[in-house]
Amino acid sequence: QQQYPQQQQQQQQGTLIEVIANDRLGRKLRVKVNSDDTVGDLKKVLAAQCGTRPEKIRLQKWYVVYKDHITLADYEIHDGDGLELFYN
Repeated sequence: QQQYPQQQQQQQQGTLIEVIANDRLGRKLRVKVNSDDTVGDLKKVLAAQCGTRPEKIRLQKWYVVYKDHITLADYEIHDGDGLELFYN
C-alpha cells in the first residue's frame, strides 16, 4: 500500500488539537498541542500559562487520573475535549 507524502507527514507529527483545562476555581485554560504529545508535555504547557510547576498539576476526567508518560492519542483525547485540572 502506497502512502502519499501528506499522509506520512501527518502520521509522524500527529494532529494539532485544542484542549480545555478547567480548574473549577474560575480559570479555564485553552491550549493547542499535538495529539501525539504526552500528558507530561501538556502539563508543561499548562504550567507555563497558569504559573505553577508541572509537578503540582494533576489532570483527570471524572475519576481517571492521566499519567504523564502516555500520549493524548492513547487516551483518545480529541480536539475540544475538556479536562479537569487540580493543584497538588
